Amino acid sequence: MARRARGGRAGRAAANAAEKAPRDPYIVRKIPEYSVLGDADLAQLEYNADTILEEIGIDIKEDQESIDYFIAAGASAKGERVYFPRGMLREIIQKSAPKQFTQFARNPANNVEIGGKNTVLVPAYGPPFVYSKEGGRRYATIEDFRNFVKLAYMSPTIHHSGGTVCEPVDLPVNKRHYDMIYSHIKYSDKAFMGSVTAPERALDSVDMAKIVFGDDFVEENCVMISLINANSPMTFDSVMLGSLKNYARHNQAVIPSPFVVAGAMSPVTAAAVAAQSLAEGMVGMALAQIVRPGAPVVYGNFVSSMSMQSGAPTFGTPEASLIINMGAALARRLGVPFRSAGGFNASKLPDAQAAYEAANTLQNGLLAGVNFMLHTAGWQEGGLSMGYEKFVMDADQAGMMGVYAKGVDMSENGQALDALAEVGPGQHFLGCEHTQKNFKTAFYTSNVADNNSYEQWVEDGSLSAEDRAEKVYKTMLEEYTLPELDPDIDARLLTYMADKKASFPDSNIS
Repeated sequence: MARRARGGRAGRAAANAAEKAPRDPYIVRKIPEYSVLGDADLAQLEYNADTILEEIGIDIKEDQESIDYFIAAGASAKGERVYFPRGMLREIIQKSAPKQFTQFARNPANNVEIGGKNTVLVPAYGPPFVYSKEGGRRYATIEDFRNFVKLAYMSPTIHHSGGTVCEPVDLPVNKRHYDMIYSHIKYSDKAFMGSVTAPERALDSVDMAKIVFGDDFVEENCVMISLINANSPMTFDSVMLGSLKNYARHNQAVIPSPFVVAGAMSPVTAAAVAAQSLAEGMVGMALAQIVRPGAPVVYGNFVSSMSMQSGAPTFGTPEASLIINMGAALARRLGVPFRSAGGFNASKLPDAQAAYEAANTLQNGLLAGVNFMLHTAGWQEGGLSMGYEKFVMDADQAGMMGVYAKGVDMSENGQALDALAEVGPGQHFLGCEHTQKNFKTAFYTSNVADNNSYEQWVEDGSLSAEDRAEKVYKTMLEEYTLPELDPDIDARLLTYMADKKASFPDSNIS
Protein backbone atom coordinates (compact mmCIF):
# COMPACT_ATOMS: atom_id res chain seq x y z
CA MET A 1 0.00 0.00 0.00
CA ALA A 2 1.30 3.44 -0.87
CA ARG A 3 2.11 5.49 2.20
CA ARG A 4 0.15 8.63 2.95
CA ALA A 5 1.67 12.07 2.68
CA ARG A 6 3.14 13.35 5.92
CA GLY A 7 1.16 16.14 7.54
CA GLY A 8 1.84 19.54 6.05
CA ARG A 9 4.08 18.27 3.22
CA ALA A 10 1.97 19.77 0.44
CA GLY A 11 1.54 23.03 2.34
CA ARG A 12 5.24 23.40 2.97
CA ALA A 13 6.01 22.67 -0.69
CA ALA A 14 3.56 25.32 -1.81
CA ALA A 15 4.99 27.86 0.64
CA ASN A 16 8.53 27.20 -0.50
CA ALA A 17 7.53 27.44 -4.14
CA ALA A 18 5.93 30.80 -3.47
CA GLU A 19 9.24 32.21 -2.21
CA LYS A 20 10.86 32.64 -5.60
CA ALA A 21 14.41 33.85 -5.99
CA PRO A 22 14.85 37.17 -7.81
CA ARG A 23 14.80 36.72 -11.58
CA ASP A 24 17.97 37.42 -13.54
CA PRO A 25 17.26 39.19 -16.86
CA TYR A 26 20.11 37.18 -18.44
CA ILE A 27 22.97 34.94 -17.34
CA VAL A 28 26.27 36.52 -16.35
CA ARG A 29 28.79 33.70 -16.57
CA LYS A 30 31.25 33.56 -13.68
CA ILE A 31 32.88 30.46 -15.08
CA PRO A 32 35.64 30.42 -17.71
CA GLU A 33 34.92 29.51 -21.31
CA TYR A 34 36.21 26.13 -22.39
CA SER A 35 37.97 25.97 -25.76
CA VAL A 36 38.77 22.69 -27.52
CA LEU A 37 41.45 24.38 -29.66
CA GLY A 38 44.44 26.55 -28.87
CA ASP A 39 45.40 29.81 -30.52
CA ALA A 40 47.51 28.22 -33.26
CA ASP A 41 44.69 25.95 -34.43
CA LEU A 42 42.14 28.77 -34.26
CA ALA A 43 44.45 30.96 -36.34
CA GLN A 44 44.62 28.16 -38.91
CA LEU A 45 40.81 28.11 -39.14
CA GLU A 46 40.81 31.88 -39.63
CA TYR A 47 43.39 31.48 -42.41
CA ASN A 48 41.23 28.79 -44.03
CA ALA A 49 38.16 31.05 -43.85
CA ASP A 50 40.09 33.81 -45.61
CA THR A 51 41.22 31.31 -48.23
CA ILE A 52 37.57 30.44 -48.92
CA LEU A 53 36.71 34.13 -49.24
CA GLU A 54 39.69 35.01 -51.41
CA GLU A 55 40.02 31.99 -53.69
CA ILE A 56 36.59 30.28 -53.80
CA GLY A 57 34.34 33.27 -53.22
CA ILE A 58 30.75 33.77 -52.07
CA ASP A 59 27.72 33.86 -54.36
CA ILE A 60 25.33 36.75 -53.78
CA LYS A 61 22.13 36.01 -55.66
CA GLU A 62 20.03 38.73 -57.32
CA ASP A 63 21.41 41.53 -55.13
CA GLN A 64 23.59 43.88 -57.15
CA GLU A 65 23.41 46.53 -54.44
CA SER A 66 25.21 44.27 -51.96
CA ILE A 67 27.78 43.28 -54.58
CA ASP A 68 28.42 46.97 -55.30
CA TYR A 69 28.83 47.68 -51.58
CA PHE A 70 31.51 45.01 -51.36
CA ILE A 71 33.30 46.13 -54.51
CA ALA A 72 33.43 49.68 -53.18
CA ALA A 73 34.97 48.32 -49.98
CA GLY A 74 37.72 46.47 -51.85
CA ALA A 75 36.28 43.16 -53.07
CA SER A 76 36.07 41.96 -56.67
CA ALA A 77 33.27 40.14 -58.48
CA LYS A 78 32.66 37.93 -61.48
CA GLY A 79 28.93 38.08 -61.99
CA GLU A 80 27.33 37.06 -58.70
CA ARG A 81 30.54 35.50 -57.33
CA VAL A 82 32.34 37.90 -54.96
CA TYR A 83 35.98 37.52 -53.88
CA PHE A 84 37.36 39.17 -50.77
CA PRO A 85 41.04 39.98 -50.22
CA ARG A 86 42.54 38.21 -47.24
CA GLY A 87 41.71 40.03 -44.03
CA MET A 88 39.34 42.53 -45.64
CA LEU A 89 36.14 41.44 -43.89
CA ARG A 90 37.84 40.99 -40.52
CA GLU A 91 39.20 44.53 -40.71
CA ILE A 92 35.77 45.97 -41.54
CA ILE A 93 34.11 44.10 -38.68
CA GLN A 94 36.73 44.88 -36.06
CA LYS A 95 36.78 48.56 -37.00
CA SER A 96 33.18 49.29 -35.99
CA ALA A 97 31.14 46.27 -34.78
CA PRO A 98 30.36 46.50 -31.05
CA LYS A 99 31.80 43.77 -28.84
CA GLN A 100 28.70 43.94 -26.63
CA PHE A 101 25.39 45.78 -26.83
CA THR A 102 22.07 46.22 -25.04
CA GLN A 103 18.83 45.09 -26.59
CA PHE A 104 16.14 47.21 -24.99
CA ALA A 105 12.83 45.65 -23.99
CA ARG A 106 9.46 47.28 -23.50
CA ASN A 107 10.01 46.71 -19.79
CA PRO A 108 13.48 48.03 -18.86
CA ALA A 109 13.80 45.27 -16.25
CA ASN A 110 13.94 42.84 -19.19
CA ASN A 111 16.71 44.56 -21.17
CA VAL A 112 19.39 42.05 -22.17
CA GLU A 113 23.14 42.49 -22.60
CA ILE A 114 24.39 40.53 -25.61
CA GLY A 115 28.10 39.73 -25.70
CA GLY A 116 30.96 39.48 -23.24
CA LYS A 117 30.34 37.14 -20.32
CA ASN A 118 26.58 37.17 -20.85
CA THR A 119 24.26 34.44 -22.10
CA VAL A 120 20.69 35.23 -23.22
CA LEU A 121 18.37 32.23 -23.48
CA VAL A 122 15.77 32.43 -26.26
CA PRO A 123 12.85 30.17 -27.36
CA ALA A 124 13.01 27.96 -30.43
CA TYR A 125 12.37 29.57 -33.81
CA GLY A 126 10.53 28.55 -36.95
CA PRO A 127 8.62 25.26 -36.44
CA PRO A 128 5.52 24.89 -38.64
CA PHE A 129 4.05 22.28 -36.27
CA VAL A 130 3.31 22.17 -32.56
CA TYR A 131 3.14 19.14 -30.31
CA SER A 132 1.40 18.54 -27.01
CA LYS A 133 0.57 15.37 -25.12
CA GLU A 134 -3.10 16.25 -25.30
CA GLY A 135 -3.35 17.34 -28.94
CA GLY A 136 -0.50 15.48 -30.61
CA ARG A 137 1.31 16.93 -33.62
CA ARG A 138 -0.56 19.48 -35.72
CA TYR A 139 -0.01 22.65 -37.71
CA ALA A 140 0.65 25.72 -35.59
CA THR A 141 -1.86 28.57 -35.34
CA ILE A 142 -1.66 32.15 -34.15
CA GLU A 143 -3.20 30.96 -30.88
CA ASP A 144 -0.25 28.61 -30.41
CA PHE A 145 2.08 31.47 -31.24
CA ARG A 146 0.50 33.60 -28.53
CA ASN A 147 0.67 30.72 -26.08
CA PHE A 148 4.42 30.32 -26.55
CA VAL A 149 4.96 34.06 -26.23
CA LYS A 150 3.04 33.87 -22.95
CA LEU A 151 5.06 30.87 -21.75
CA ALA A 152 8.33 32.65 -22.55
CA TYR A 153 7.06 35.73 -20.74
CA MET A 154 6.07 33.66 -17.70
CA SER A 155 9.31 31.63 -17.60
CA PRO A 156 11.89 33.23 -15.29
CA THR A 157 14.71 31.25 -16.92
CA ILE A 158 13.89 32.31 -20.50
CA HIS A 159 15.21 35.81 -21.05
CA HIS A 160 13.77 36.75 -24.43
CA SER A 161 10.45 36.52 -26.26
CA GLY A 162 12.13 35.17 -29.41
CA GLY A 163 10.93 35.50 -32.98
CA THR A 164 8.93 33.00 -35.03
CA VAL A 165 8.29 30.77 -32.02
CA CYS A 166 6.08 28.74 -34.34
CA GLU A 167 4.71 29.44 -37.81
CA PRO A 168 1.01 30.46 -37.62
CA VAL A 169 -0.13 28.73 -40.78
CA ASP A 170 -3.75 29.81 -40.27
CA LEU A 171 -2.77 33.34 -41.36
CA PRO A 172 -1.76 34.49 -44.87
CA VAL A 173 1.97 34.07 -45.46
CA ASN A 174 2.43 37.65 -46.62
CA LYS A 175 0.64 39.17 -43.61
CA ARG A 176 1.29 36.93 -40.64
CA HIS A 177 4.43 38.86 -39.64
CA TYR A 178 2.21 41.72 -38.43
CA ASP A 179 0.38 39.44 -36.00
CA MET A 180 3.62 37.82 -34.83
CA ILE A 181 5.35 41.12 -34.04
CA TYR A 182 2.18 42.43 -32.40
CA SER A 183 1.92 39.29 -30.25
CA HIS A 184 5.44 39.79 -28.93
CA ILE A 185 4.62 43.39 -28.06
CA LYS A 186 1.13 42.75 -26.65
CA TYR A 187 1.57 39.52 -24.70
CA SER A 188 5.09 40.05 -23.37
CA ASP A 189 7.35 42.88 -22.32
CA LYS A 190 10.60 41.04 -22.96
CA ALA A 191 12.89 41.79 -25.91
CA PHE A 192 11.87 40.23 -29.24
CA MET A 193 13.05 39.46 -32.78
CA GLY A 194 11.95 40.97 -36.08
CA SER A 195 10.68 39.46 -39.34
CA VAL A 196 13.16 38.54 -42.08
CA THR A 197 11.00 36.71 -44.66
CA ALA A 198 11.09 39.73 -47.00
CA PRO A 199 12.98 43.05 -46.88
CA GLU A 200 9.72 45.01 -46.67
CA ARG A 201 8.64 42.89 -43.69
CA ALA A 202 11.81 43.93 -41.91
CA LEU A 203 10.77 47.55 -42.47
CA ASP A 204 7.28 46.77 -41.15
CA SER A 205 8.94 45.37 -38.01
CA VAL A 206 10.97 48.57 -37.63
CA ASP A 207 7.83 50.69 -38.09
CA MET A 208 5.98 48.75 -35.38
CA ALA A 209 8.95 49.03 -33.04
CA LYS A 210 8.98 52.79 -33.58
CA ILE A 211 5.34 52.99 -32.52
CA VAL A 212 6.34 51.33 -29.24
CA PHE A 213 9.72 52.93 -28.55
CA GLY A 214 9.69 56.14 -30.60
CA ASP A 215 11.48 56.97 -33.85
CA ASP A 216 14.60 58.53 -32.37
CA PHE A 217 15.06 55.83 -29.74
CA VAL A 218 14.95 53.07 -32.35
CA GLU A 219 17.44 54.87 -34.60
CA GLU A 220 19.87 55.25 -31.72
CA ASN A 221 19.34 51.98 -29.82
CA CYS A 222 18.81 48.29 -30.49
CA VAL A 223 15.24 47.17 -29.76
CA MET A 224 15.14 44.19 -32.16
CA ILE A 225 17.47 41.43 -33.19
CA SER A 226 16.90 39.32 -36.28
CA LEU A 227 18.18 36.07 -37.77
CA ILE A 228 19.80 36.23 -41.21
CA ASN A 229 20.56 32.79 -42.64
CA ALA A 230 23.12 32.10 -45.35
CA ASN A 231 22.13 29.60 -48.01
CA SER A 232 25.08 27.36 -47.25
CA PRO A 233 27.34 26.49 -48.89
CA MET A 234 28.81 29.92 -49.54
CA THR A 235 25.66 31.64 -50.85
CA PHE A 236 23.46 34.54 -49.75
CA ASP A 237 20.19 35.61 -51.36
CA SER A 238 18.51 38.97 -51.81
CA VAL A 239 15.76 38.23 -49.29
CA MET A 240 18.12 37.67 -46.39
CA LEU A 241 20.58 40.40 -47.33
CA GLY A 242 17.74 42.81 -48.08
CA SER A 243 16.38 42.27 -44.58
CA LEU A 244 19.87 42.56 -43.10
CA LYS A 245 20.44 45.91 -44.79
CA ASN A 246 17.06 47.29 -43.73
CA TYR A 247 17.72 46.42 -40.11
CA ALA A 248 21.30 47.69 -40.17
CA ARG A 249 20.21 51.01 -41.70
CA HIS A 250 17.99 51.52 -38.65
CA ASN A 251 20.67 50.38 -36.16
CA GLN A 252 18.92 47.10 -35.34
CA ALA A 253 20.92 43.95 -34.60
CA VAL A 254 21.32 41.11 -37.07
CA ILE A 255 22.66 37.59 -36.64
CA PRO A 256 24.22 36.36 -39.90
CA SER A 257 24.08 32.60 -39.46
CA PRO A 258 25.28 29.87 -41.80
CA PHE A 259 22.78 26.99 -41.73
CA VAL A 260 24.92 23.89 -42.13
CA VAL A 261 24.06 20.22 -42.20
CA ALA A 262 27.55 18.75 -42.31
CA GLY A 263 28.00 16.31 -45.16
CA ALA A 264 25.35 18.04 -47.28
CA MET A 265 26.02 21.78 -46.99
CA SER A 266 29.66 21.47 -45.99
CA PRO A 267 32.41 18.85 -45.79
CA VAL A 268 31.88 16.27 -43.06
CA THR A 269 34.81 17.34 -40.86
CA ALA A 270 34.43 19.71 -37.92
CA ALA A 271 37.38 21.93 -38.85
CA ALA A 272 36.04 22.44 -42.38
CA VAL A 273 32.58 23.34 -41.09
CA ALA A 274 34.07 25.86 -38.66
CA ALA A 275 36.11 27.60 -41.36
CA GLN A 276 33.24 27.68 -43.88
CA SER A 277 30.81 29.00 -41.26
CA LEU A 278 33.22 31.75 -40.26
CA ALA A 279 33.68 32.80 -43.88
CA GLU A 280 29.94 32.98 -44.48
CA GLY A 281 29.24 34.74 -41.20
CA MET A 282 31.86 37.43 -41.82
CA VAL A 283 30.21 38.32 -45.14
CA GLY A 284 26.94 39.18 -43.40
CA MET A 285 28.55 40.98 -40.46
CA ALA A 286 30.79 43.06 -42.72
CA LEU A 287 27.86 44.06 -44.96
CA ALA A 288 25.99 45.38 -41.91
CA GLN A 289 29.04 47.47 -40.98
CA ILE A 290 29.39 48.81 -44.53
CA VAL A 291 25.72 49.83 -44.54
CA ARG A 292 25.93 51.44 -41.11
CA PRO A 293 29.19 51.35 -39.15
CA GLY A 294 28.51 50.44 -35.53
CA ALA A 295 25.26 48.58 -36.19
CA PRO A 296 25.14 45.65 -33.73
CA VAL A 297 25.91 42.22 -35.17
CA VAL A 298 26.16 38.71 -33.75
CA TYR A 299 28.10 35.90 -35.40
CA GLY A 300 25.61 33.06 -35.76
CA ASN A 301 26.38 29.41 -36.19
CA PHE A 302 23.79 26.70 -36.71
CA VAL A 303 25.19 23.27 -37.42
CA SER A 304 24.01 19.69 -37.35
CA SER A 305 25.51 16.51 -38.66
CA MET A 306 23.59 14.04 -40.78
CA SER A 307 22.84 10.36 -40.73
CA MET A 308 24.93 8.75 -43.43
CA GLN A 309 22.33 5.98 -43.56
CA SER A 310 19.20 8.10 -44.12
CA GLY A 311 20.47 11.59 -44.90
CA ALA A 312 18.37 13.04 -42.08
CA PRO A 313 19.91 15.72 -39.83
CA THR A 314 21.03 14.59 -36.39
CA PHE A 315 21.29 16.59 -33.19
CA GLY A 316 23.06 16.48 -29.86
CA THR A 317 26.11 14.86 -31.43
CA PRO A 318 29.69 15.37 -30.23
CA GLU A 319 30.77 16.69 -33.64
CA ALA A 320 28.19 19.48 -33.54
CA SER A 321 29.26 20.42 -30.01
CA LEU A 322 32.88 20.68 -31.16
CA ILE A 323 31.84 23.03 -33.97
CA ILE A 324 29.81 25.19 -31.57
CA ASN A 325 32.85 25.39 -29.30
CA MET A 326 35.14 26.44 -32.14
CA GLY A 327 32.63 29.02 -33.33
CA ALA A 328 32.46 30.63 -29.89
CA ALA A 329 36.25 30.88 -29.70
CA LEU A 330 36.46 32.35 -33.21
CA ALA A 331 33.80 34.93 -32.34
CA ARG A 332 35.77 36.03 -29.27
CA ARG A 333 38.89 36.42 -31.41
CA LEU A 334 36.90 38.45 -33.94
CA GLY A 335 35.47 40.60 -31.15
CA VAL A 336 31.74 40.04 -31.69
CA PRO A 337 28.99 38.23 -29.74
CA PHE A 338 28.17 34.64 -30.68
CA ARG A 339 24.87 32.87 -31.29
CA SER A 340 24.60 29.09 -31.32
CA ALA A 341 23.46 25.97 -29.40
CA GLY A 342 19.94 25.29 -28.10
CA GLY A 343 17.70 22.43 -27.00
CA PHE A 344 18.27 20.54 -30.25
CA ASN A 345 16.96 17.03 -30.74
CA ALA A 346 15.47 14.86 -33.46
CA SER A 347 12.91 13.10 -31.26
CA LYS A 348 9.23 13.22 -32.14
CA LEU A 349 8.23 13.21 -28.45
CA PRO A 350 9.56 14.86 -25.29
CA ASP A 351 11.20 11.58 -24.33
CA ALA A 352 14.66 10.42 -23.21
CA GLN A 353 16.17 11.06 -26.65
CA ALA A 354 14.80 14.60 -26.66
CA ALA A 355 16.17 15.19 -23.17
CA TYR A 356 19.71 13.92 -23.63
CA GLU A 357 20.22 15.38 -27.10
CA ALA A 358 18.97 18.77 -25.91
CA ALA A 359 21.04 18.66 -22.71
CA ASN A 360 24.19 17.82 -24.69
CA THR A 361 23.83 20.93 -26.83
CA LEU A 362 22.57 23.29 -24.13
CA GLN A 363 25.34 22.48 -21.69
CA ASN A 364 28.11 22.48 -24.27
CA GLY A 365 26.87 25.83 -25.54
CA LEU A 366 27.06 27.33 -22.07
CA LEU A 367 30.58 26.01 -21.52
CA ALA A 368 31.68 27.31 -24.94
CA GLY A 369 30.50 30.81 -24.04
CA VAL A 370 27.49 31.29 -26.33
CA ASN A 371 26.01 34.77 -25.89
CA PHE A 372 22.63 34.44 -27.63
CA MET A 373 21.22 30.94 -27.40
CA LEU A 374 18.37 30.79 -29.89
CA HIS A 375 16.30 27.56 -29.76
CA THR A 376 16.80 27.12 -26.00
CA ALA A 377 13.25 25.95 -25.33
CA GLY A 378 10.62 23.98 -27.23
CA TRP A 379 12.66 22.53 -30.12
CA GLN A 380 11.46 19.08 -31.15
CA GLU A 381 11.61 16.83 -34.24
CA GLY A 382 14.65 18.51 -35.75
CA GLY A 383 13.00 21.91 -35.52
CA LEU A 384 9.81 20.93 -37.31
CA SER A 385 7.76 20.97 -34.12
CA MET A 386 7.45 23.30 -31.13
CA GLY A 387 6.61 21.21 -28.08
CA TYR A 388 4.55 22.52 -25.18
CA GLU A 389 5.88 19.97 -22.69
CA LYS A 390 9.36 20.19 -24.23
CA PHE A 391 9.32 23.97 -23.70
CA VAL A 392 8.78 23.46 -19.97
CA MET A 393 11.48 20.78 -19.75
CA ASP A 394 13.97 23.00 -21.57
CA ALA A 395 13.13 26.00 -19.40
CA ASP A 396 13.93 23.78 -16.41
CA GLN A 397 17.31 22.95 -17.98
CA ALA A 398 17.82 26.67 -18.53
CA GLY A 399 17.37 27.27 -14.82
CA MET A 400 20.02 24.70 -14.03
CA MET A 401 22.39 26.32 -16.53
CA GLY A 402 21.89 29.68 -14.83
CA VAL A 403 22.91 28.24 -11.48
CA TYR A 404 25.94 26.44 -12.93
CA ALA A 405 27.09 29.60 -14.70
CA LYS A 406 27.31 31.44 -11.37
CA GLY A 407 30.13 29.13 -10.39
CA VAL A 408 31.25 28.34 -6.85
CA ASP A 409 30.44 30.66 -3.96
CA MET A 410 33.78 31.30 -2.28
CA SER A 411 32.46 33.88 0.17
CA GLU A 412 32.65 33.29 3.91
CA ASN A 413 29.11 31.94 3.77
CA GLY A 414 30.02 29.66 0.87
CA GLN A 415 33.01 28.19 2.69
CA ALA A 416 30.78 27.53 5.75
CA LEU A 417 33.55 26.99 8.30
CA ASP A 418 31.17 28.25 10.99
CA ALA A 419 28.79 25.39 10.20
CA LEU A 420 31.59 22.83 10.37
CA ALA A 421 32.71 24.20 13.71
CA GLU A 422 29.15 24.29 15.09
CA VAL A 423 28.28 20.70 14.18
CA GLY A 424 31.59 18.90 14.58
CA PRO A 425 32.37 15.25 13.80
CA GLY A 426 29.73 12.56 13.67
CA GLN A 427 26.65 14.84 13.71
CA HIS A 428 24.25 16.11 11.04
CA PHE A 429 23.81 19.58 9.63
CA LEU A 430 20.01 19.63 9.26
CA GLY A 431 19.35 21.90 12.20
CA CYS A 432 22.47 24.05 12.29
CA GLU A 433 22.25 27.82 11.85
CA HIS A 434 23.99 27.84 8.46
CA THR A 435 21.56 25.28 7.02
CA GLN A 436 18.57 27.15 8.38
CA LYS A 437 19.84 30.36 6.81
CA ASN A 438 20.61 28.87 3.39
CA PHE A 439 18.33 25.90 2.77
CA LYS A 440 15.74 27.73 0.66
CA THR A 441 18.29 28.91 -1.89
CA ALA A 442 21.09 26.35 -1.52
CA PHE A 443 19.95 24.01 -4.29
CA TYR A 444 18.17 24.41 -7.59
CA THR A 445 14.56 23.24 -7.39
CA SER A 446 13.11 21.73 -10.55
CA ASN A 447 9.44 22.27 -11.37
CA VAL A 448 9.44 19.12 -13.53
CA ALA A 449 11.60 16.46 -11.86
CA ASP A 450 10.14 14.07 -9.25
CA ASN A 451 12.54 13.28 -6.41
CA ASN A 452 10.09 11.62 -4.05
CA SER A 453 10.12 7.99 -3.03
CA TYR A 454 8.63 5.37 -5.32
CA GLU A 455 5.65 5.00 -2.98
CA GLN A 456 4.96 8.73 -2.99
CA TRP A 457 5.35 8.85 -6.79
CA VAL A 458 2.71 6.10 -7.13
CA GLU A 459 0.39 7.89 -4.74
CA ASP A 460 0.76 11.08 -6.75
CA GLY A 461 -0.38 9.29 -9.92
CA SER A 462 2.79 7.67 -11.33
CA LEU A 463 3.31 10.67 -13.57
CA SER A 464 6.00 10.77 -16.25
CA ALA A 465 8.12 13.86 -16.87
CA GLU A 466 5.86 14.65 -19.83
CA ASP A 467 2.79 14.40 -17.58
CA ARG A 468 4.32 16.77 -15.06
CA ALA A 469 5.44 19.22 -17.75
CA GLU A 470 1.91 19.20 -19.18
CA LYS A 471 0.54 20.28 -15.82
CA VAL A 472 3.13 23.03 -15.56
CA TYR A 473 2.45 24.64 -18.94
CA LYS A 474 -1.34 24.47 -18.51
CA THR A 475 -1.06 26.08 -15.08
CA MET A 476 1.19 28.80 -16.49
CA LEU A 477 -1.31 29.64 -19.22
CA GLU A 478 -4.17 29.64 -16.72
CA GLU A 479 -2.28 32.02 -14.43
CA TYR A 480 -1.01 34.30 -17.20
CA THR A 481 -1.82 37.99 -16.85
CA LEU A 482 -1.32 40.52 -19.62
CA PRO A 483 1.60 42.94 -19.12
CA GLU A 484 0.66 46.58 -19.17
CA LEU A 485 0.72 48.29 -22.57
CA ASP A 486 -0.14 51.94 -23.15
CA PRO A 487 -3.65 51.93 -24.72
CA ASP A 488 -2.63 54.63 -27.22
CA ILE A 489 0.34 52.54 -28.41
CA ASP A 490 -1.88 49.47 -28.66
CA ALA A 491 -4.45 51.39 -30.73
CA ARG A 492 -1.75 52.77 -33.05
CA LEU A 493 -0.33 49.30 -33.59
CA LEU A 494 -3.75 47.89 -34.44
CA THR A 495 -4.47 50.76 -36.85
CA TYR A 496 -1.07 50.34 -38.53
CA MET A 497 -1.67 46.62 -39.00
CA ALA A 498 -5.19 47.07 -40.32
CA ASP A 499 -4.12 49.73 -42.81
CA LYS A 500 -1.15 47.72 -44.06
CA LYS A 501 -3.14 44.50 -44.40
CA ALA A 502 -5.87 46.30 -46.33
CA SER A 503 -3.36 47.74 -48.80
CA PHE A 504 -2.59 44.44 -50.59
CA PRO A 505 -4.32 41.08 -51.12
CA ASP A 506 -3.73 37.93 -49.08
CA SER A 507 -1.26 35.41 -50.43
CA ASN A 508 0.04 32.06 -49.30
CA ILE A 509 3.15 32.34 -51.45
CA SER A 510 6.11 33.54 -49.44
